[in-house]
Parts: sequence; structure tokens; C-alpha cells
Amino acid sequence: MQQQLISLNPDLKQLRDEGYEIEIIGGYVCIHHIPYVNSKKEVKYGKLITDITLITPTLADKPKDHTAFFVGEQPCHLTGESMSEIINLAIQNKPLTEKIIGNFYLSSKPKSGNYANFYDKFSRYISLISVAARAIEPTATARTYKPMSDDEENSVFQYYDTNSSRANIMQLNAKFKTQKIGIIGLGGTGSYILDFMAKTCVAEIHPFDGDDLKVHNAFRMPGAASADDLQARMKKVDYFEALYSKMHKGIKPHAVYITEENKHLLIGLSFVFICVDKNSVRNAIIQILLAMNIPFIDVGMGVRVIGDKLTGMTRTTVGTPEKNEHLANRISTEDTDDNDYTTNVQIAELNAFNAISAVIKWKKMVGFYQDLRHEYHSTYSLNVGEIINEETKA
Repeated sequence: MQQQLISLNPDLKQLRDEGYEIEIIGGYVCIHHIPYVNSKKEVKYGKLITDITLITPTLADKPKDHTAFFVGEQPCHLTGESMSEIINLAIQNKPLTEKIIGNFYLSSKPKSGNYANFYDKFSRYISLISVAARAIEPTATARTYKPMSDDEENSVFQYYDTNSSRANIMQLNAKFKTQKIGIIGLGGTGSYILDFMAKTCVAEIHPFDGDDLKVHNAFRMPGAASADDLQARMKKVDYFEALYSKMHKGIKPHAVYITEENKHLLIGLSFVFICVDKNSVRNAIIQILLAMNIPFIDVGMGVRVIGDKLTGMTRTTVGTPEKNEHLANRISTEDTDDNDYTTNVQIAELNAFNAISAVIKWKKMVGFYQDLRHEYHSTYSLNVGEIINEETKA
């Protein structure tokens, strides 16, 4: 994927053809082996890195701005004085990716305001940074013609995650990479959770649902299923696998309902989202997960008709091997028909909201978002717009 992207973009290809050690890392373009002079007037080699925006998976946009990151010691002039004219900020030990720690934030703005392409941008920065090194050591060059490997083939995505690189949060994604996620139930909320999880770099996503995709599901889930999709009577997991595997390579569908007989399918999962309607089924799954020491989030909602309006509540409840004594008081174990959610009321936005709450909580648990409350039970009341967080960690 990396070499294909470079080959299909003339400015990136020109850098490679001229011998630069160009590499696409996540959503960044990096050139290695940039000669420079440090404060001791020694010739050293560093890296230049800038984010890349893709118009399509194989077509790069022009650079979004004129700045870049430098990896190495402070680049200096022949005198050993700092190149303060291009060093905008010293950002010692700023993680950009798992592989690269930025040290300096550079700014060299062309008269036009921005660079027309990556070749112009890198050429300019390399010229400025390397001039002193070449004066000391004439053979110092960034053009090594070294073959570069295609490391991104190990990515779980079908194309580069340039959204994270644009925000400089690639290093946070490392928190997801070893995770194997289960989603039990894809009727509504579960399908939105799948949608959000497919945009993370978790290693695997295992959706579980034994039901067919039906018309009412189309009004509760993300995207727009066609009439042909519904006519085909596909399994939900197969429909969503076909959809989300276009983006994420790790979708592992299971067209089954989780029971004691097939609980072995959960072995190896890091975390599970429970998204089922029946309380008796929910309770059985919770007991299985507790016995297997798998942490989980259980989601639920209740919707009622009051006069000519709907009101209701969504719930997000966390259970872990370390903290689960609250579950009996927070999650009902008895089935009830006194809930308009069991009919065909269309509440896609509540499904989405419930999924958002669950995924945000999971991201807090893995350390992606800051969590100051550590609540294990959260409810949202629709008619008063109130969120209540309870069962905080002792």
C-alpha cells in the first residue's frame, strides 16, 4: 500500500526516484537520513516528518500547511548557533507515531503561503537544514537510494488513517492495537458500536448475531441498506462484515447467539459490548463473561409512549473481574413486555447515543480519553436531558 501510494503521486515518486528515504507511516510522510549540524558543530542525521491528507486511498492532497516536524538534535548553523529562523518550537519527546518522537516543530513559509506539493516542501526544508552539514562534510546527503520496506501492510485498515495524523494523535492509537473486541447483538445499538469500532485500529472485531437483516433493522442502524440487501435475507453479521471490511481488515463475523454451548467463541477477547433486548439473555451472557474474566459494557434502553410523545432512558453499565457487585442492582434479570422499544418504534438516534456513550466509556477504560469519575453505571433521561453517573470506582 505504501509503495503504491508513493508511485501514484508524482511529487512523492519524485522524492523516491531521487534517492530520498521516503516512508509513509500512518498518516505521515517521513524522510530519513537528513544531514544537519548540531550545537557541537558535528554532522548528524535526523528525520523530517509532515502529515498527509488523502483525497482517495491512493491520491494525496497538497500539503495542508507549511510546517514540519524534525526528529534529532537541534539543527544549527556552521557556527553552532540554532537555526532559530525555522525552529518554531522545541517539542522534546512529542510522540507522533509509535515509531517517531518529534523534537522540533519547524516553520518555513514560502512567499506563496504554502507549498504546491510534497517535493517542493521537503526539498526546501532539506536544503535549509543540510547546508551547514554539506559545508563540513561534502559527501553528507539525504539521497541514499536505500530501498524502503512496506511496513504498513501490517495495518488493520485498508487505507491510511490520515484523520489521526492530521490531529497528531497517532501515538494514542497504540492503546487499541492489541484489543480484540466482541459485540453481542447487532439490532440497533450494537451496529452503531461496530461502526465506531471499525474506525479504530483494534486488532479484531467479532460481531455475534444469529438473526437475519430485516426491514425494521434498517431504520435503527447506521448507513442505508438497499431494498436488494433486505430482499436477500442476509445474516446481519454477513451484511455488516461486507460493509465494514471495506475499511477494517479485522472483522470476524459469527452468525450465532451466544449461549453456554458456544461460549468458547469468546475465548481470547479483550472486551465485549452486550447489546441485547431480553434481560434473561443479557443476564446469561453477563454470567458467562464474569466466569471467563472478560470485562464488558452492557447497554440498554427503555422507551415509553406518554400521550403523543416518546420518553425514555438509555443506560451504560460496566462490569469487570475486579468490580461487578453493582450489576445485580443496576441490570434487571427478568423479561418484560412493558417497553415500546420491543415494537417497531424508530429510535435510531437513541441507538446511536447509547453506542456513543458505551464507546466513549470503553475508550476511557483503555486510556484514550481522560476519566476523572471512573463511573461504572451511567443513565441518560430523555425528557429532562440529564446524565447521571453512579457506581464510581472506590
